[in-house]
Amino acid sequence: MGKFSLVIFVLLLVGAGAGLVFLLNWNIPAPSQKVEKVLPDDMFPH
Repeated sequence: MGKFSLVIFVLLLVGAGAGLVFLLNWNIPAPSQKVEKVLPDDMFPH
């Protein structure tokens, strides 16, 4: 059972590393439209 747990742990580490590399190399485009939203004064404490 110890060997099985080690294999699962190593697979999880490899998967997390691959996900991290993917996110670091992903060129997410910047927003192309300007967003303006009016927030009412009632939302903020005075």
